[in-house]
Amino acid sequence: MNFRHIIMGALASFASLSAVHAAEPALKSLPQQQGAQEKQAQLKATVDQLIAPLMKQYGVPGMAVAITDHGKHYVFNYGLASRETGQTVNNDTLFEIGSVSKTLAVTLTTYAQAQGKLALTDSVSQHLPYLRGSSFDHVSLINLATHTAGNFPMQVPDAIKNEAQLMTYFKQWKPADAAGTHRTYSNLGIGLLGIVTANSLGTTFAQAMEQQLFPALGMTHSYINVPPAQMQHYAQGYNGRNQPVRVNPDVLADEAYGVKTTASDLLRFVDANLGLVKFGAPLQEAVRATQTAYFKVGALTQDLVWEQFPASSKLPGLLTSVDDKIVFESNPATSITPPLPPQTDVLIHKTGSTGGFGAYVLYSPGKQTGIVILANRGYPGAERVTVAYRILEQLDKP
Repeated sequence: MNFRHIIMGALASFASLSAVHAAEPALKSLPQQQGAQEKQAQLKATVDQLIAPLMKQYGVPGMAVAITDHGKHYVFNYGLASRETGQTVNNDTLFEIGSVSKTLAVTLTTYAQAQGKLALTDSVSQHLPYLRGSSFDHVSLINLATHTAGNFPMQVPDAIKNEAQLMTYFKQWKPADAAGTHRTYSNLGIGLLGIVTANSLGTTFAQAMEQQLFPALGMTHSYINVPPAQMQHYAQGYNGRNQPVRVNPDVLADEAYGVKTTASDLLRFVDANLGLVKFGAPLQEAVRATQTAYFKVGALTQDLVWEQFPASSKLPGLLTSVDDKIVFESNPATSITPPLPPQTDVLIHKTGSTGGFGAYVLYSPGKQTGIVILANRGYPGAERVTVAYRILEQLDKP
């Protein structure tokens, strides 16, 4: 059986939908029920029409799409979690989410701040004594969380194999630009932020995420290290040559792109960012703090990891953030002083990739809608943004 038949057969046989109704009356009138059913059917038709050709064009074996509409959830699953076993994507399938992990990592940082363990305005060297007297005396945790530390390379240099070598690199590092003047997207900044945060909490990053943040958020199927009992649910990723791959345990992998989760679990995190899930004061404060805006970079407003645009900018605005110039180059950044508190009339998003997976999250605080799209093969960021935006557009229709 050829690959095209596998994909199309999987789409026809295994596309599934689950709807969870949150905070609704126990009884509905018949017209209300019919209206909800019609909207659900229209939404499913829209998702089907957008996802099927995308999977075919880019050879994506499996995808999961999770949508929240004022706290009402829809989860659509497509295709294969593994070509080798024939296992289909379902609500328990775990995907690598790449740099979407950074949004959770920075939430751990703001959670630590809310508990009095650190302050975002602290310098890095305040928390890592080995780096005192280095350039990190003048780099704040805000700079790490907004990619404005001073022009790190995007990836950890290949020669660095352990944390000791990493710290030596940081000790010798000299910024190309003064902190807070340019935005250069990098795994090193968020990775270092993860180290600082874990140290402030007196544990490792993986333990802090798995034992503190995920449980506090109610994310019961999210991991840094997938436990043996959950490996059966871990999707197989595929690289550009269609070879099966999973993320390597490289230096800073946990901190920068290490989360594995389900579409439903990640959607709960979106709900938290929309204010639809209520927590105790420290965590509520922490989640909200990540949407504070610190820098402007062209059309992009840089929050703590999250990328924000005015809702009026619509799809063209969102697409600017996946342009190669923004992703791979250093761009002048203008400080927002004082920082802008969380806004309503905005679109907030984040892309993520590993060698065998592609992820995307988009949400609208004003409309109380959001979407998660997970795939076990990479495909262009512009396609992710466009498909997600088109799906959320459907929610606006009467």
